[in-house]
Amino acid sequence: MIEAISSMFAGSRRWIRRTWLLFALIALVLFLATVHFAGIYGRASALSSLEAQGRAEANLKISLLRAVLERPRALPFVLSLDRDVQETLASGDATSRQALDRKLEDLVVGTSASVLYVIDTTGVAIAASNWREPTSFVGIDYSFREYFSKAMKDGTAEHFALGNISKRPGLYISHRVGPAEAPLGVVVVKMEFDQLESAWRDTQRPSYVTDANNVVLITSIPSWRFMTTMPLPPERLAAIRRSLQFGEAPLVPLPFAQVERLGDGTSVVRTVLPGSKAEDYLRLVAPVASTPWQFEYLAPIDAAVAAAEREARLAALLGLGGLLLAAAIWLRRREGLIAARVREQRAREDLERRVIERTADLSLARDRLQAEISGHRATEAQLQTVQQDLVHANRLAILGQVAAGVAHEINQPVATIRAYADNSKVFLERQQTVPAIENLELIAGLTERIGAITADLKALARKGRAEAAPVALADVIDGAVMLLRSRFTGRLERLAIEMPPPGLEVMGNRLRLEQVFINLFQNALEAVEDRPDGRVGVTVCQADGEVVVAVEDNGPGIATEILDVLFEPFNTSKEKGLGLGLVISKDIIADYGGRIEVESGADGARFRVHLRKAGK
Repeated sequence: MIEAISSMFAGSRRWIRRTWLLFALIALVLFLATVHFAGIYGRASALSSLEAQGRAEANLKISLLRAVLERPRALPFVLSLDRDVQETLASGDATSRQALDRKLEDLVVGTSASVLYVIDTTGVAIAASNWREPTSFVGIDYSFREYFSKAMKDGTAEHFALGNISKRPGLYISHRVGPAEAPLGVVVVKMEFDQLESAWRDTQRPSYVTDANNVVLITSIPSWRFMTTMPLPPERLAAIRRSLQFGEAPLVPLPFAQVERLGDGTSVVRTVLPGSKAEDYLRLVAPVASTPWQFEYLAPIDAAVAAAEREARLAALLGLGGLLLAAAIWLRRREGLIAARVREQRAREDLERRVIERTADLSLARDRLQAEISGHRATEAQLQTVQQDLVHANRLAILGQVAAGVAHEINQPVATIRAYADNSKVFLERQQTVPAIENLELIAGLTERIGAITADLKALARKGRAEAAPVALADVIDGAVMLLRSRFTGRLERLAIEMPPPGLEVMGNRLRLEQVFINLFQNALEAVEDRPDGRVGVTVCQADGEVVVAVEDNGPGIATEILDVLFEPFNTSKEKGLGLGLVISKDIIADYGGRIEVESGADGARFRVHLRKAGK
């Protein structure tokens, strides 16, 4: 018998050791998996957020670029119809050319163009706005330029190139003078993008524009100009060099190494900016309307991704830690129960053995009896200890239920705070400070509301009341509906409210009364959420110095066994409910001299809240 007991005791100890070893192994695997997958989620979330922000910034920069492009585009067309331009090209008179030089010089001052000039049919510039400067275009042969030949053929052309005289890059916009069958020449406007590139540099994020050959034309990083986003084929590279479009530029690829492709026009690349070390950037590509160009934008991701991964892992590990702690507590309790059963069995078998062995000897039996009594007393003390542990565990369980009740009551204000915070972030990104400040003030008010809710939960245990004062009933109902909006998105149309007349006031505290109507509205909406014809009606009436607010739904009603104890703590018909909402609501209304009545049937439930009318 002793050997059997010892074997059982040793077996239980082995089982406990194996269980804890398995638990540690599972915890380690879950820890590693949580760190890994939380990091993946955090990175994806950060990249998604950066892409949305980058797209918005890129669209703004593209809009600014298009505005800069549109202003000078009409100049060549207007000048092609100018009488002085046509007569000078037709006559070739030196006096007319000088007059046209001065006219172009005066005209360029009021535009965003860099140079205005007129080319005859042979490709030679006969007049230019920079005729006084050493780098004057007058007399220069531009017949090799694409913007001249294409304009003579098609009537108009746009060509980005490096100036062969000024050695400055710019966009050349040209228009033919005269009809196609008898052209007189070409009017050209050159525009440069120095101010635009300077504005891009202020953002501290690389921005650049590439043409159809993937050559960088306009850029916030000057050293990247006339580099390419991908290697050019040899034949295409030779053709560009022959055209002298970019002078002697090497046309080498940018120092990009693609890390990850995220989607159409979006990727992660590693590059080295001038004066810094290699970093990962989110690369966004978007077309520039009305041009063959593409706008590319680089946003640094290292800091944002690291922060997002850290936050995601921290949140995931906190959740995992809670689960593992609960599992460890359960295993510990199970271990204690097994050990207690083994000890009890061992004590019982030992007692029986002693009784059998000492029945013949009364004196020894007395000793054994005393030992038995002592054993019973020890067992009784152990049972009392176990009882105390169970009471303590019960208190912890109740404390957990109350904590869950707090989360239940403040869920709506927290959801609303999150919505206002997200809106404030958008407003701040748009530099709209006034609505952002308004949202922050609303958030501050909601935090005060949460404080009031927790104070009300304390009131469940001790009778305390906030000072009653006149409060507008319409404001109370509006506040309750606002806090329910995020919880019942798309379903608040079921809530039909007959608003009280303006100026109707009741005695109470606005935050506490809002809490009452939040509970009533939420319970009613949840009761009808599975019904396609579900509705919740709210009406207000006055009688005998009091105001009665009725909340009625056409749900399944309240079960009789729940209705009898509806206003007692921890009685609820909800699967995940705690039964605290109506208890707190009744306590609040009673504090201000009112009462709550409830009726229920097969056609739904009806709650009537009686409040003291202000001034009565």
